Amino acid sequence: MAARDPLPFDPIDRAAELWAERIGPSDTMAAVTSVMRVQQILLSAVDAALKPHNLTFARYEALVLLSFSRAKKLPMRVMGERLQLHPTSVTNIVDRLQADGLVRRTPHPTDRRATLVEITPDGLERVEQATKSVTAVDFGLVGLDAQGKALLFDLLGRIRAASGDFR
Repeated sequence: MAARDPLPFDPIDRAAELWAERIGPSDTMAAVTSVMRVQQILLSAVDAALKPHNLTFARYEALVLLSFSRAKKLPMRVMGERLQLHPTSVTNIVDRLQADGLVRRTPHPTDRRATLVEITPDGLERVEQATKSVTAVDFGLVGLDAQGKALLFDLLGRIRAASGDFR
């Protein structure tokens, strides 16, 4: 995963030692810094897996969301809510996916103000192939067994819930 040789020591652990000596308790700083570094590692792995499919993680998530929907289409507003994105971001994602022929916009049958986004057969094929690629690299989440992944999901979920990310 690393693009360079690994360091002979953990720089976050060393920063935590120095923080504790000079500032005070370092557990929160070390945990947050570790999460941020792991985010970089995961994004790098996922981006590399998705690059051959000409997808970003945001576009991949949108395709997965549409492929999971019963009708293979959703209103743009619903996409934004479920992806937790600003409407402008959803529009940009859909624009790129539509330009690549992976989704199409259609009028909503009962709400003239709404637009539906529907995944195309090419989009379904692309998301299937991209999913094989990201799962082949375990989304970059190496070093944890199933129990560790479940614990990580639980711990991160607690932070997300306490921050008001969901109820």
